[in-house]
Amino acid sequence: QVQLVESGGGLVQSGGSLRLSCAASGRTFSNSAMGWFRQAPGKERNFVAAINWNGGSTYYADSVKGRFTISRDNAKNTVHLQMNSLKPEDTAVYYCAARRGGLRTQPYEYNNWGQGTQVTVSS
Repeated sequence: QVQLVESGGGLVQSGGSLRLSCAASGRTFSNSAMGWFRQAPGKERNFVAAINWNGGSTYYADSVKGRFTISRDNAKNTVHLQMNSLKPEDTAVYYCAARRGGLRTQPYEYNNWGQGTQVTVSS
């Protein structure tokens, strides 16, 4: 099982940028698709971005397309989410997730999760 730890969250003004990182441990990382999800209090966990096992395919939620970029480095067992032009509606706890196989967009399709990192965007 892949162990995941997110970092890089914080407080930022509207229009600012943050770079989230997810550090993975375990031998199966390179065989896994990775995703970023976010969840605000009282709301369901929603898809943000995903990347396949070798980084050749990516997919983004419409709400973040053109602003966020997902990337991975299998040699370093890391995945990143570069977030630019942040908006208050981006405020949420951001989670890194892993699954065996191709990228997916629903939380239930992932079986490994990090603990989350808080992102707060002020207006």
